[in-house]
Amino acid sequence: MGVYAVAICLFFSLSVVLCLRIPNLSSDIEKDTILLSVCHPGNQPNPRTLRSDQLTVLINGYSESRIPLLQSIAASYSASPVVSSVLVLWGNPSTSPLTLSQLAYNLSVSSWGNAAISLVPLPSSSLNARFLPRSSIGTRAVLVCDDDVEVDMKTVEFAFRMWKGNPDRLIGIFVRSHDIDMTRKEWIYTVHPNKYSIVLTKFMMMKREYLFKYSCGGGSPMHEMRKMVDEMRNCEDILMNFVVAEETNTGPLMVGAERARDWGDPRNEDSDGDGLRLVRDVGLSSRKAEHRKRRGKCITEFHRVFGRMPLRYSYGKLVSSVGEQGLCKKGSNLVLCDH
Repeated sequence: MGVYAVAICLFFSLSVVLCLRIPNLSSDIEKDTILLSVCHPGNQPNPRTLRSDQLTVLINGYSESRIPLLQSIAASYSASPVVSSVLVLWGNPSTSPLTLSQLAYNLSVSSWGNAAISLVPLPSSSLNARFLPRSSIGTRAVLVCDDDVEVDMKTVEFAFRMWKGNPDRLIGIFVRSHDIDMTRKEWIYTVHPNKYSIVLTKFMMMKREYLFKYSCGGGSPMHEMRKMVDEMRNCEDILMNFVVAEETNTGPLMVGAERARDWGDPRNEDSDGDGLRLVRDVGLSSRKAEHRKRRGKCITEFHRVFGRMPLRYSYGKLVSSVGEQGLCKKGSNLVLCDH
């Protein structure tokens, strides 16, 4: 690890090793050093060796209160036949080594399928780190997601099929829009009922190449925008949408989910006493008005640096099947008649 850090390696068995990096220089130098290493062509896999039949799941983790939910979500992804591996990117440097070592062990033994689950402790809380093109990503497709969003595996597999037919597009479940406030003459972040231009990292599927473009390409303009993400502690998903739209001149694609539960959504109620109010309250995006204002500012600043507005609208969503949508009473519940 060179002169920039020392390491503590904890060995649980021959197959489980956790190395904690302890930076001893400034965080900016640390980030630049990591980028130089990750972005070096010699550290990138040969594109011809990347698997196309499976994808790599990257789960961003930060809050210790979410660890039980994180472990459950990671285990669910590991059971899918389309998942090659699950990397849990832990972005909270203040988490104790003991907690990290226990989490690493629990994740390593909790896989429900053939996909290994690995913990990757990060040296900083930078949201840009979730898009690093890590050499351990051996698939053409990656799924970037959060530690508080549960999605059923049928939806994951359907989204992957849709991605294989549209590999240059971003695929997602949760979408938003950009728009212009004509009164204030500024960009805003909003929701439209019939169109969208932004896929959120709650569930964002893309080709591996876009990780490299985000982290390693774009020269000084991208460096400036990644710095904005660090300063705002927000908007990495918006910037990725800018990067992909600039490359493709098309909007993202939304897929319909059979079941997607966002535990971090502030609209959740805690009336059932399940104790998950804390999971919701620690979410970075729970303060709605201020959150939208900050993200509108990001869109404005990214537009300024890009010199144009690359975001494009998409309409409608892809669904796995079309069935009867009428409601019938079954027992004491109203459910879809064909269920």
